[in-house]
Amino acid sequence: MTEQQSDRDRSDQPNPADGFEVMLITGMSGAGRSHAADCMEDMGWYVVDNLPPKLLIPLVDMMTTSGTDSGVHKLAAVIDVRSRSYFDDLAAVLGHLDDLGVTTRILFLDCSNDVLIKRYESVRRPHPLQHGNRLIDGILEERVLLSHLKERADWVIDTSSLSIHQLSTKLYDAMLGSGPATVSVHIFSFGFKYGMPIDADFVADVRFLPNPFWVPSLRELTGLDKPVSDYVLSSKGAIEFLDAYTKAIETAIAGYALEDKHYVTIAVGCTGGQHRSVAMSEELARRLRLHGLNVTVSARELRRRHSS
Repeated sequence: MTEQQSDRDRSDQPNPADGFEVMLITGMSGAGRSHAADCMEDMGWYVVDNLPPKLLIPLVDMMTTSGTDSGVHKLAAVIDVRSRSYFDDLAAVLGHLDDLGVTTRILFLDCSNDVLIKRYESVRRPHPLQHGNRLIDGILEERVLLSHLKERADWVIDTSSLSIHQLSTKLYDAMLGSGPATVSVHIFSFGFKYGMPIDADFVADVRFLPNPFWVPSLRELTGLDKPVSDYVLSSKGAIEFLDAYTKAIETAIAGYALEDKHYVTIAVGCTGGQHRSVAMSEELARRLRLHGLNVTVSARELRRRHSS
């Protein structure tokens, strides 16, 4: 094989860094980096806190060249730039990630000096750059160190007048957009005979519908099978219930999005959790997806059935 052919073959190989994203969370100490990291984790990012910049490159290399798909494609690293050497390391790291083709973005959290002082005084902790001097000295030194990084940031959020819930809303707006689409919905079916769920925000009881269990041709099927689904959804009251329930859920989810609640669990129950609740769960999920919501579905008792 010629060298030219070898180069061409390598160029045809997919870049393991393609599709991999890195978010650097940085900014002023006390401005909300830890809460921002929690939000990113809730949004599905793999989060590493207080990572020295030099360790970011081997971590990205490990995640993108492990030989198997780790399932992690979004890495958020909280970077605490506490010295000039740390800042120089970070500049080199960003250049290397650019060379790898990794999509890298920077989230910078800022805050006024007055508010930072109040926050530090309320928790009675020194600033990491205070070094025995006045609190304001450490804040001013950090602000100088971070000035160039702030200029490079993709997002700058000033948290001076924000509560933690307002900060969450701003982060969701920046990452995912605003409104109900930021709320993830999980719907699961269950059987009342096996116990009420304790982790549901909403519980719907569909035992008012005719039970396919008493139809011999449907008994051994489940709500995932079309004959059962057709039987349940064509029953008197099924569509009326779904129309009203879908509207109620949409109203609640719109409010949750405004109140920084981004995960909602809906339980739909029937007697045994095999037929009616399964079919109604699937149809409710279909309707909510049509309105742009991110919905997943599971069937608690079907897992019990398959494992028995």
